[in-house]
Amino acid sequence: MTSDVYTDLALADLLADTAREVILPHFRQSGLKTLNKDASGFDPVTIADRAAETAMRDLLAIHRPDDGIWGEEFGITQGNSGRQWVLDPIDGTRAFISGTTTWGVLIALTDGNGPSLGVIDQPYTRERFIGAPGIARMIGPFGTVDLATKQTGTLDRAILFSTFPEVGTTAERAGFESVAAQVMLTRFGMDCYAYALLAAGQIDLVIEAGLNAYDIQAPIAVIQAAGGIVTDWQGRPADQGGRVLAAATPALHAAALAILRQTPEG
Repeated sequence: MTSDVYTDLALADLLADTAREVILPHFRQSGLKTLNKDASGFDPVTIADRAAETAMRDLLAIHRPDDGIWGEEFGITQGNSGRQWVLDPIDGTRAFISGTTTWGVLIALTDGNGPSLGVIDQPYTRERFIGAPGIARMIGPFGTVDLATKQTGTLDRAILFSTFPEVGTTAERAGFESVAAQVMLTRFGMDCYAYALLAAGQIDLVIEAGLNAYDIQAPIAVIQAAGGIVTDWQGRPADQGGRVLAAATPALHAAALAILRQTPEG
């Protein structure tokens, strides 16, 4: 690793620390106001989402004024360095307003060729999952441990997670269910924490659809650093979101991909 990577990691830690400080006073507090960003459904946002992204953007303006930013709440700020920080201040706002702990702060750094660094931070449990070239670790209340994906090779021994039972379109739900029918266990409602658990060697697969770039870039970096694989349902790069397949091993990825790639596109 170069000193630049260490510097990037130190800044990512600072961003995550700052987001924690801003978000936690709002978590599990009565009277938290929630706005809906989706006129045809429910896509919640809170003061904590917006305040955390603002705080991270303010730090980047000081420490990396030439880098671009892509955040869920305030969109894209162009830079001129060829690097972009991808921020989701609270991935899993539905979980956040429900008082569960599957939400997290997502921070990634990319040069346009996929994320090179990623952080999945769960402020309430004080777990931080970090992935970068040569580094895969979790810093938690009981110390620091290395991250490594499980070595499961067959679907019948796999644990599969997703966030929504609906998954996506009718066709996407059918594709998901075709994989789910072959695994040992399927669980829902996990948000970004599912990807953290995959990197930590607790589960084997995460399959989702309808993601944005800021939902998946940090998880990609963390999982790949831990030895896993993340692609779309056709085996292509997934850093721009859409349909995502994350797997602990190449064999497990290939088995799930063989099923999911039959899902019609569009």
